Amino acid sequence: MPHRALPVPDGLAGERADAALARLLGVSRTFAAEILDAGGASLDGRELGKSDRLLADGWLEVDWRDKVEPTVVPVTVPGFTIVHDDDDLVVIDKPVGVAAHPAAGWDGPTVLGALAGAGYRIATSGAAERQGIVHRLDVGTSGLMVVAKSEHAYAALKRAFHDREVDKIYHAVVQGHPDPLSGTIDAPIGRHPGSGWKFAVTAEGKPSVTHYDTIEALRAASLLEVHLETGRTHQIRVHMAAQRHPCVGDLLYGADPSLAARLGLERQWLHAVKLAFRHPATGERVEFETGYPADLQRAFDGLRAD
Repeated sequence: MPHRALPVPDGLAGERADAALARLLGVSRTFAAEILDAGGASLDGRELGKSDRLLADGWLEVDWRDKVEPTVVPVTVPGFTIVHDDDDLVVIDKPVGVAAHPAAGWDGPTVLGALAGAGYRIATSGAAERQGIVHRLDVGTSGLMVVAKSEHAYAALKRAFHDREVDKIYHAVVQGHPDPLSGTIDAPIGRHPGSGWKFAVTAEGKPSVTHYDTIEALRAASLLEVHLETGRTHQIRVHMAAQRHPCVGDLLYGADPSLAARLGLERQWLHAVKLAFRHPATGERVEFETGYPADLQRAFDGLRAD
């Protein structure tokens, strides 16, 4: 197990522990946070938390296990659909229960594994386990994703997502009726202070902007069209829950479990229905759409019948 013991470097004094360890060890901030969560770092003999600040002249000790990067395993995924395919990119309709790419702690199917199983060759840009991935959907969220096949497409699409030049449209069914029926939620999102799996609206979070319009108001719920201006993890789920209108079926963020059970819904009602961007090869705008998967359609029909 690697071990470092040293005085706090001048350049790290006053820094948050997770940011400081990331710089010191040359790892991601997420991995640095994992080291801290496991109790792997101390300052003058006291265990450090992620948000603790390093003190000048303090004695820092760090123990960690080198991270073993997950690998892409080719698989066949039922319901995995190719919406568009050309020399530069492939657009897929991702089923629920499929992660975008391999990750520590996830042993289920992935988009990259499904593409590999179907014989697709993807761009080699990006980390080994995320090659070609330019954006992601949660495991429990279905819908459209674009994956780069050429290096040029990877660079162009990453830049387009970064510069907010991609239209990402979702449909969500949320509990109750948002007031106003159309609006914008502008609230920073960061990790939940009490859970390593959740996110929340926090003062220290990253800027996050969600636009929504009510398409149909039902007795107990509303169908919304949601446009993401930013792309934070769990953004729609966190923002709607913060408005006290969690996605139906989203038990992690406070949805009614009895309603989810009655509808036979085992995940959040959230689907990426439309994706539009300039094609990296031609510069022309392309747009893709998809319908609702069976479980979401069945739950929506149940709500309509109430």
